Amino acid sequence: MAIGKNIRTYFNGAWHDGDVAIMNAADHGAWLGSGVFDGARYVNGVAPDLLAHCQRVNRSAKALMVTPTVSAEDMVQIVWDGLAAFSKDSAVYIRPMYWAIDGDQSAIVPLSTKTGFAICLEEIPFAPDTATVTLGKTRFRRPVLESSVVDAKAGCLYPNNARMLAEVRARGFGNALVTDALGNVAESATANVFMVKDGEVFTPIANGTFLAGITRARHMANLRADGVSVHETVLGFADFEDADEVFLSGNMSKVTAVTGIEDQSYQVGPMTRRARELYWDWALSE
Repeated sequence: MAIGKNIRTYFNGAWHDGDVAIMNAADHGAWLGSGVFDGARYVNGVAPDLLAHCQRVNRSAKALMVTPTVSAEDMVQIVWDGLAAFSKDSAVYIRPMYWAIDGDQSAIVPLSTKTGFAICLEEIPFAPDTATVTLGKTRFRRPVLESSVVDAKAGCLYPNNARMLAEVRARGFGNALVTDALGNVAESATANVFMVKDGEVFTPIANGTFLAGITRARHMANLRADGVSVHETVLGFADFEDADEVFLSGNMSKVTAVTGIEDQSYQVGPMTRRARELYWDWALSE
């Protein structure tokens, strides 16, 4: 499913132009959902935290019992080779992925002998800095490790996110504010979440029910280096209703200001703008 344009695909040891077919109908990943991926970004000639994203896709594969076959360092070099075909002012979504090809005698457990690997480079513009989103509450929740592979960026987790989005979009909101099994706020349906109160920043503590993002960690480090108090803690809906600012953090857009949660409204505040400025100052300095 292409959402951008100008796609390049790395498969079977070479780069190809276009959205190349990479999976067979009988591959384990096609019918048993053993696919993992990661997402990095290329913009203004830089690919922030690219190595960290490549390291995480290898960890995700292992979490699904899929054997990674490319070192993170080699993956970085392959990506840069592929990016050479794009102009420096292109905004590119970098998506490395693995899937199992064969299963054991039950078909269910992936075998380590064969692993599919590909990288998709897809030109997708960044949302403008002025882009905002509203959040609605959803009855669907984040699973726990005992029931789902929440320690991986796995395709099999996304149908749950899809029904969160469908539910709140039907009520006019752009994204969902999601809780864990205990009812504590975890993240949105597509990105990590931060709130600001009295000049301090708060984000849900990583408790194993959601993927604590690479970009999330980068924002926390940048803000702390800038002298801001950043807290990872247990947060409920009431905390967000009482917040001064709320913003989302994800690889696709880095920072997205939240202007409303249900009937509560927020301004795009100075901390949200500062988080964005600090991120790009850091990224372009790399």
